[in-house]
Amino acid sequence: MSALIMIAAVTMLALVLGSRARQGHDMNLEQWAVGGRSFGTVFVFLLMAGEIYTTFTFLGGSGFAYGKGAAAYYILGYGTLAYIMSYWMLPPIWRYAKAQKIVSQPQFFARKYDSPVLGVMVAMVGATALIPYLVLQFKGLGIIVSMASYGVISPTVAVWIGAVVVTVYVAISGVRGSAWNAMVKDVLILIVVLVLGIYLPIHYYGNLGDMFRAIDVAKPGFLTFQSKGTSLLWFQSTTLIAALGFFMWPHTFGSVFTAKDDRIFRRNAIVLPLYQLVLLFVFFVGFAAVLKVPGLSGTSIDLALFRLSQQTFDPWFVGVIGAAGVLTALVPASMIVTTASTLLANDLYRGAINRNASDAKVAKVARLMVPLIVLLAVFFTLKGGTTIVAILLVGYNIVTQLFPAAVCSLMPNSRATRQGAVCGVAAGVAVAAITTLLHLTFTQILPFLPDSFKDLNVGFAALVVNIFVFAVVSAITQPRFSARASI
Repeated sequence: MSALIMIAAVTMLALVLGSRARQGHDMNLEQWAVGGRSFGTVFVFLLMAGEIYTTFTFLGGSGFAYGKGAAAYYILGYGTLAYIMSYWMLPPIWRYAKAQKIVSQPQFFARKYDSPVLGVMVAMVGATALIPYLVLQFKGLGIIVSMASYGVISPTVAVWIGAVVVTVYVAISGVRGSAWNAMVKDVLILIVVLVLGIYLPIHYYGNLGDMFRAIDVAKPGFLTFQSKGTSLLWFQSTTLIAALGFFMWPHTFGSVFTAKDDRIFRRNAIVLPLYQLVLLFVFFVGFAAVLKVPGLSGTSIDLALFRLSQQTFDPWFVGVIGAAGVLTALVPASMIVTTASTLLANDLYRGAINRNASDAKVAKVARLMVPLIVLLAVFFTLKGGTTIVAILLVGYNIVTQLFPAAVCSLMPNSRATRQGAVCGVAAGVAVAAITTLLHLTFTQILPFLPDSFKDLNVGFAALVVNIFVFAVVSAITQPRFSARASI
């Protein structure tokens, strides 16, 4: 009962904070979607750090360490690389968006390439990728609440409660609700992760060194990259794909627009890679569970953190862990829903259906989209299957296809054309979708390559095709060869 009280209290706090965040602000489209571009260093830091500490990290990170060993360190690597790139990449994006009054990622691409079609395409890509990411948050929420409540609340009931909470405060406060709750989430999750990551290895093994030695004796080779599957090549390609796609997620890209000046990104780029190191403590929990909670496999590896916590701590502290976990689901979920709603309203409704729609009309449509998006995500969540890490990797393979066009748009003398951008994104997304649906490997796509390339992330194949098509079509459609007709 004590655990259930903790979870209920934090859930209500999230609802209250998220709903009150709008006070003193007229919730027009710019306020609702990008916070009036008024967020300082702390709020922008928290919104971007929200990308680190989601249910993917809380459950998926510890579960991947438990089930896959050394392969889990890709999670540590890709975020660090992405934050380093952000030092140079995000300031010019912010400056252009500020000057153009841009409120969404598709709008940025459409303006940069002077192509409404590209804007609509990017909106469709973003909305498609965001659904599995939102499913990931709700799936994690169901696991967290069910485990932390010792089965009193079923995963299905937990998902529905979370869906209602997110719907209410997103519809009322938009991104401001996410920012307020992000403050509570990061403080609570930081405390919980540090306590678990330090205490559990010491409690069960004496120290970190003895823990890893015990694992190596019991499961030789577990702490190194495998020769097949999660090999070193898989690690390198997956880390690169995820790093390039990190800021291509619409909600992460959109968080850039909330800043009040471009110096914020350079400050955060210095601190965030260090903050990423806290993820090590999440992995330590997963490694500690390897010998103490044996037998988990398949999707059950995501339960490693809570199974070990339940056999170690009193119910009240399990409730604290569950409460922190709830926020790792609700905060990212609210950001995703806000962004997805903005995409559908601003970039599909106004971009393709009613180009003369006012900001007030678009804001109203965006709010109406909130419950529809949440219901769709709940439907796919309750269908079950697939580990948390696997769900996110599918989304990354899709959103990374926006990276070449984004980078080229920032170059002062870029020879990229709107036709090249459209064709490149279309080709890359098509390859990513086909490989995912048919479960193809890299060598099946490019059979002339040696078997040693079999473990290369298939998203890399999609990115190679994307860049090739982008370059060729851009070369063909240069102004000196043909008029740049609008598409």
